[in-house]
Amino acid sequence: MTAFRISKSLRLVASDVLAGLRHVSHNTLALLGLAAVAATVFLAGRADVRHEMELRVLGWLMDRASARSALADAPVANDVLLAMAEPEAIARATAVDPSTLNRQQAAVVSWISRRYSVAPEPISRLVQEAWAVGKKAGVEPTLILAVMAIESGYNPFAQSHVGAQGLMQVMTGIHQDKYEMFGGRRAAFDPVTNLRVGVQVLKDCIARAGSLEAGLKHYVGAANLPTDGGYAAKVLAEQGYLREVIAGRKVALNAPLPQPGAVDAATAAAVPAAPLVTPHAAAGAAPVASGAAPSAPGAAPAASPAASEVPLSRHPEQVAWAR
Repeated sequence: MTAFRISKSLRLVASDVLAGLRHVSHNTLALLGLAAVAATVFLAGRADVRHEMELRVLGWLMDRASARSALADAPVANDVLLAMAEPEAIARATAVDPSTLNRQQAAVVSWISRRYSVAPEPISRLVQEAWAVGKKAGVEPTLILAVMAIESGYNPFAQSHVGAQGLMQVMTGIHQDKYEMFGGRRAAFDPVTNLRVGVQVLKDCIARAGSLEAGLKHYVGAANLPTDGGYAAKVLAEQGYLREVIAGRKVALNAPLPQPGAVDAATAAAVPAAPLVTPHAAAGAAPVASGAAPSAPGAAPAASPAASEVPLSRHPEQVAWAR
């Protein structure tokens, strides 16, 4: 008897639920019908809206047709791409998601990527590495990034006429021993490896020269010249801009760097002119006061007074100190 009552109650509940669903469905369909009628009346009175919708639908249909036609016309190309598919290629990419960086690093990435027209993902990886390597080497990350900017403009494949290569423009042939632990000299074109080797060379230059400005002069290869062509001033100005960005201040993307002529004039007024090292005297010249050895044989000739107006990128001191 009890089972019969329970069965009857369940049938009653199921019947009520079905009736409710039919009622709700009926009302919903009625509302949809009213909405359709209202939309039809609205569109009938608005030719501009109707025309816009027609254009959008037509554009969508044409895009779909074009995509299908392209796939049908190029099966060979797709087959070749599939044959070359390499899912692990992502591991070779020097890039990280900018959203994984902290606030200061993300601000630096945004400014650099817009100032130098480079993608934020690879710059994020370089900024991340500059912070990590700078902490280990005791070199400020903004200095590393500033040197990178002035040396190569964040071009990992840059090369000077004397063989300085990569982001930090390290003399690959001279510092080949440093690249051996990274697999060989071709690692100079791996952005992260070039950054690491470049920071070590920069740190050595600063330590031997005794000051940041003098170290930058040695890094660019102007230790035996009266001026560095404005190189150190440019690096320090760029570093100053990066510090402002980190502090949360707005810095113009086209913020200027010191001009070589103005820097050289100021330097000449403050420091007595030193004799230029000629190609013939370079081999027998005594080491400079900073402790750097003379330029190695085969290095580029010393600059003339007119050439001092052009930023240097010779790096002979990297040649000398590597011995």
